[in-house]
Amino acid sequence: MRKISIITLLCLLCEIHVFACTNLLVGKYASVDGSTMITYSADSYDLFGELYHWPAKRWSKGDMLKVHEWDSGNVKYLGSIAQVAQTYNVVGNMNEHQLTIAETTFGGRSELVNPNGVLDYGSLIYITLQRAKTAREAIKVMTDLVAEYGYNSSGESFSIGDPNEVWVLEMIGKGSEEKGAVWVAVRIPDDCISAHANQARIQQFPLNDTENCIYSKDVISFAKKKGYYEGKDKDFSFAKAYNPLDFGGQRFCEARVWSFFNRYNSDMAKYVSYAKGETQEPMPLYIKPDRKLSLADLQEMMRDHYEGTALDWTNDIGAGQFKSPYRWAPLTWKDSKGEEYCNERPIATQQSAFVFVSQMRSWLPNPVGGVLWFGTDDAAQTVFTPMYCSITETPECYRVGNGDLYNFSWTSSFWIHNWVSNMVYNRYDAMHADLKKLQGELENKFISEQAAIEEEAVKLYNDSPDKAVQYLTNYSKEQAQYAFDKWKKLGEFLIVKYMDGIVRKEENGEFRRSEYGGPSSPQRVGYPTEHYDRIVKETGDKYKVLY
Repeated sequence: MRKISIITLLCLLCEIHVFACTNLLVGKYASVDGSTMITYSADSYDLFGELYHWPAKRWSKGDMLKVHEWDSGNVKYLGSIAQVAQTYNVVGNMNEHQLTIAETTFGGRSELVNPNGVLDYGSLIYITLQRAKTAREAIKVMTDLVAEYGYNSSGESFSIGDPNEVWVLEMIGKGSEEKGAVWVAVRIPDDCISAHANQARIQQFPLNDTENCIYSKDVISFAKKKGYYEGKDKDFSFAKAYNPLDFGGQRFCEARVWSFFNRYNSDMAKYVSYAKGETQEPMPLYIKPDRKLSLADLQEMMRDHYEGTALDWTNDIGAGQFKSPYRWAPLTWKDSKGEEYCNERPIATQQSAFVFVSQMRSWLPNPVGGVLWFGTDDAAQTVFTPMYCSITETPECYRVGNGDLYNFSWTSSFWIHNWVSNMVYNRYDAMHADLKKLQGELENKFISEQAAIEEEAVKLYNDSPDKAVQYLTNYSKEQAQYAFDKWKKLGEFLIVKYMDGIVRKEENGEFRRSEYGGPSSPQRVGYPTEHYDRIVKETGDKYKVLY
């Protein structure tokens, strides 16, 4: 049986709901302030950007939980599982104990998908967040659930982190004849960073180090039984057995990991040929960065388009006259001779529904220490807004049910950001500068006031945890609305400034007027000289002015 090609997976996003996502992971001693951090970009044309919320709740013995497939928009019913006595408050992909779980789909061998399993990867994440307090506990909950009820999805890489530890768990089913899954989980050293992006990344792993590596007892024997591996157990590679590498796995997936590693470790430049799909020596699962990373570093990394690297595509003809770092789907294409080519697949991409950077801090009370810096739409075009893990209400602009993919809402962050983005994409070099300015102002505001907000929250917590939770709920809602209102104003500003291909003169957001108070004459900027040169090269004297 052939494996599911990564190229096939990414090219058929709209039809089979596979999320081409990116996760970056940072250990507590690899961060500037001692935070552990995990990022996630939920990249799908079929996913609506909203902030999920499950309040903490007690359940009675015998209660059952109905499981619906996340990829179907929680419409497709998969089965029911026993409910636990107590579930925790969950905000997006973080719970009240600061536990974060994110994912990327690697697909792997198609024959190992079990359509009869009750748990898909999405429901597995959000059910586990309601039941586990730590990363290790989450791994046990996830693997026990699929062993008991069956795993419904294809191969998946999970990022699992708490304030002290960060892990990568890779899992794939056993096919329709066997209910469980094979898996391996590796702890990322505290002074290291890691990443995964739709390609299995765990190669060889320690067989006798339970402090740093946990795996299913049959992860190797099952591969041998299926004919995926022959050799000694110590040489076994999970990635090679269950997700054999192809060009797409390197150029579209591992290249994103390389871009992250390359920015923070100078030795990783040597893997550029691997990122291009030219050589086969794999990168390590994790590396030690040349310097410690800040929250702002991770936010900016999620906006990466390979700028300044060999994969930078902002200056070739495909970038158009306005130097866009985007190309529209599909991911691969053919020229008039039938030769196949590809677009790059950077971390920042237009089809993102939502993105986040989770910040987990052991020295603060859980309600204060866990922050989900959340945004909707493309990471390069959004604002990371602080959502504390303890909040009991979500902001209206992020609320589930406020619009959907077929119903525009002027109060939905997803729709306002997409409205702005789709203006910017078409005039990127000029308009993105205006967007970037506001983006920086908002995020600098949130980060600069974080210490004071949390100092007050800790004081309230020491008096009454409930008061701290209410304070942080109000603050999170207010900041989301503040950012939303500013972004809506940005959209109004952009359409006035750049309407019909001109540029209206302005200073500090105020448009210039004529000496009589009326509209001033706009700049008719046209196109860059390089673009005009291309026109002349292709058309000769067809448009030459003759007199």
